[in-house]
Amino acid sequence: MALIVKKFGGSSVANAERVFNVANIITKDYAKGNDVIVVVSAQGDTTDDLIEKAKEINPNGCSKREMDVLLNAGEQISIALLAMAIEKLGYPVISLLGWQAGFNTDSHHGIARIKNINTERMKAELDKKKIIIVAGFQGISKYDNLTTLGRGGSDTSAVAIAATMNAQKCQIYTDVDGVYTADPRKVKSAQKLDEITYDEMLELATLGAQVLNNRSVEMAKKHNVELEVLSSLEEKPGTIVKEKVKMEKTLIRGVAKDTDVAAISVIGLNNNPGIAFKLFNALAQKNISIDMILQSVGRDGTKDITFTVNRPFANEAIEAIKLFSDNLEFSDIKCDSDVAKVSIVGAGMESHPGVAAKMFEALFDSNINLRMISTSEIKISVLIDENYADKAVTAIHDAFFN
Repeated sequence: MALIVKKFGGSSVANAERVFNVANIITKDYAKGNDVIVVVSAQGDTTDDLIEKAKEINPNGCSKREMDVLLNAGEQISIALLAMAIEKLGYPVISLLGWQAGFNTDSHHGIARIKNINTERMKAELDKKKIIIVAGFQGISKYDNLTTLGRGGSDTSAVAIAATMNAQKCQIYTDVDGVYTADPRKVKSAQKLDEITYDEMLELATLGAQVLNNRSVEMAKKHNVELEVLSSLEEKPGTIVKEKVKMEKTLIRGVAKDTDVAAISVIGLNNNPGIAFKLFNALAQKNISIDMILQSVGRDGTKDITFTVNRPFANEAIEAIKLFSDNLEFSDIKCDSDVAKVSIVGAGMESHPGVAAKMFEALFDSNINLRMISTSEIKISVLIDENYADKAVTAIHDAFFN
């Protein structure tokens, strides 16, 4: 007998037919004698719909605390419906909200991080031989306020449970049957990977691949939780995410795009030591993460610094910089939201010359201009006009995989 943690995304439980499909997947493993804990996201576009309802009430933005209260409702609906479906199939089941499952988080509403999980309730329910359905994405702070873990937080909830409860399996069910070299819905020649390393998956997830949340991969790597990404609609093997994989001929494991990006340029900064620290410290104090950074060559005692942030945080980043304008002394701030980041990822890139040249040649042949370039040991990212994102992904993928 094993403990299996299963996570189902919103598309997997989007309607009654799919809810019963998921219920059958769950009960099949339970009937084999396994303990099963299931983490579920809000149905379909429920979260987006709730965000739109909030905008109807306050277009200027509601408080993050009240947004967390609102967004918690989405998962509450899906866990109850799934539990009802399992009940109808004749199996013992209980649904638990995030706080009932013991998820204790910090107080950063909208992007809360898990501090610990009190497993007492879940262990007690497993002892009663019940299937447990947990609302993903949720937690509670020390002030008894409801919190959310951010977009894709249900993946993180599932991995956290698997790590804390020492589960033998952690399966992430989606509407695709694994991790592909590119989005198979956009690139027809995309190839499914049998396995991928934590580091490669983490880069792909961070760079826009929507199969797994990057924080969940980070946690899986830290606690050595082996993941399987597989389809909830087809019964076949998926992609295993683990520490080490078999060596393959291909240097590139995937091509990803991220359109949730904004480029912010701070112009006319004093060209003095410590200016970059002051700029990014101002953003760090507001918990705003920075990705690509480009600094211009100094001229006339000034320099420009351009960086990228997640698009929803662009206005907050600009306000944070303006708040510290007395310390920074700059002439202007510009924000461009019509950009996208396209990246290639592969653990073998560093030791093989010509990878960057091949990527840039593919973009040149497609007449796509590069605004910024960022590299690491296993990835190369470029910032381009958003209108060319899909064209760029296809061109790069064709260059490396066809």
